[in-house]
Amino acid sequence: MKKKEKNTIDKVDRKILYYLQRDASMTIKEIAEQVHLSPTPCWKRIQRMEQQGIIRARVALLDPVKVDAGVTVFIAVMTDQHNTAWSEKFAFEMSSIPEIMEIYRMSGEVDYLLRAVVSDIPAFDDLYKKIIDRIALSDVTSTFAMEQIKYTTALPV
Repeated sequence: MKKKEKNTIDKVDRKILYYLQRDASMTIKEIAEQVHLSPTPCWKRIQRMEQQGIIRARVALLDPVKVDAGVTVFIAVMTDQHNTAWSEKFAFEMSSIPEIMEIYRMSGEVDYLLRAVVSDIPAFDDLYKKIIDRIALSDVTSTFAMEQIKYTTALPV
């Protein structure tokens, strides 16, 4: 049996990732200074981590309120269909809806948990109708976030 190759990162890589997660617009020179490397070895480390898939993307984070997506809703989905064909269709259909930001298959009573963002309650009603029109579900329960207390995209490295 062939062993699965593990992506290994050292302390310097972790420091680079720390800074990139907080501000991906930092220059290589700025990151290199923070992690006590010269720019070329720093850039090579970043390239390696991109090639290994450790760094998946560099993106801009938007203010949801300023782009009219300030209402966060968590949608708990239950199904009586527990087969591969249904699961693949569900993943495809839900992934194609822009308002749905995250999809998780869960353990416990809820089968799937979705996080979506919308502008207001009527927009959520439209989203709800899209969801139930696309795939058969046995139960859908929605909970609205009243306040966002903590939000980060930075993983602990």
